[in-house]
Order: sequence, then C-alpha cells, then structure tokens
Amino acid sequence: MAADQDLAVSCRGLLKTYGTGEAMVTALQGVDLDVRQGELMMLVGPSGCGKTTLISVMAGILDQSEGDCRVFGQDLMHLRNHAKLAFRARNIGFVFQAYNLLPTLTAAENVTVPLLINGVGRKEALKKAEQVLEQVGLGTRTRSLPSQLSGGQQQRVAIARAIIHEPRLIVCDEPTSALDHETGHKVMELLKGIAMGRDRTLVIVTHDARIFEFADRIAEMDDGRVTRVVTNSSQLH
Repeated sequence: MAADQDLAVSCRGLLKTYGTGEAMVTALQGVDLDVRQGELMMLVGPSGCGKTTLISVMAGILDQSEGDCRVFGQDLMHLRNHAKLAFRARNIGFVFQAYNLLPTLTAAENVTVPLLINGVGRKEALKKAEQVLEQVGLGTRTRSLPSQLSGGQQQRVAIARAIIHEPRLIVCDEPTSALDHETGHKVMELLKGIAMGRDRTLVIVTHDARIFEFADRIAEMDDGRVTRVVTNSSQLH
C-alpha cells in the first residue's frame, strides 16, 4: 500500500444512499480504494454499479453518507462550502459525461471558466484556452458555440476545460464515449501525458475497452463495491 503522502485519493468504507425508507437506493456499499499520485486509474464495471457516484464523491460534487474520502489529505465533506469550492477550483478538473457546456458561450469561453474562477484575467484566459483547444485538435473551432459542434467536439471542449487550470486531480466520466478510435486514442495520449509529465492524477470511468491500455491500474466495480484492482487489462473478466 502506498504511503499517505503518495496518495491523491484515499477512500475507506464509503457508503452513499439516495432517498429514504422503501425508496432508498444504495449506490456505494463500503468502497475502499487508494489512487496514487501521478497514476491513471480507470474504473470499470456494469452500468449502475456506482462508478459515477464514486468519482463525484472524489471530486467533492457529492458528499458520502458514511465513510471517509480524502483528496490530497483533505477531507472535503467537512469543509465549509466556500472552502470546498476553492479547493475544487484549484485542485480538481471534472469531465462530465453530458459535457455541461454553457450554450451561449463559445468553445474558448467555455474553456476559460476554471481560470476565471481562479482570478485569471479574461484576455489571458482566452489565450490559454485557445492553446489548450489546439492541443485537443479544436484550434479552428475556438469561436464555435456548442450547438455548432458535434458530440465528439463538445467532449473535447469539456476535456480542455477540465485541464486548463492544471489541476492535480482530473476526473473523467466516459471521456472517449463520443469519439472515434483515432480521436479517442489522441485524447487519451494527451491525458496520459498530463499525468506522467506533471505528476498529476487521473481517474477515468469508462466502458471503452479500446483505451484500457492507457491505465496504470484498473479498478473493477460491481454492485456499489470495488471488487478488485488489476494492473493489466488482460486480467479483467
């Protein structure tokens, strides 16, 4: 087991329930998982097994019902709202499966949002956004609105937005689901390069077996639990 100072995320006994009484649904059932700094970990498993709930807890978007989740040693659940938002703004990038782009903003303007939240000036933020969009292959679409972009292009805008502020932890929900094989591999090479080159950590939820090769470790989930962690996709069921 890695030493605490080497961990980006440490989860112990995570329980997450929704609803009450007969309508209560248990999404996480005692998850234990460590994610090391500088690694790319993938979460795999059937739909509804708790993968998105788990990364949402890691990112501070959801609070767990029970258990402990520490991100770079910080217990997000017990931070006041302002402190939690500030921690997330500095340290976490999230790629949502539904992209969550603002429809009235251009691609570049969408990508600037994390920088603006962190106090970067608009002109400087736009310049950086154009550079990052170039990295993800959208250098010619910086002024396009989301409605003028394909699903795959919107997904790449969402990835650019998640990485622009150079967060220590990047959490992605199905980042290649709308991409063809070649573009998906290019995006994964970019994400892998970010993790390896700058000691950043990525946690990626995916059903896309084509990208398993990019993982340092793969955590299998089923029925709200992490059932095992492997280092080679050939070990998967």
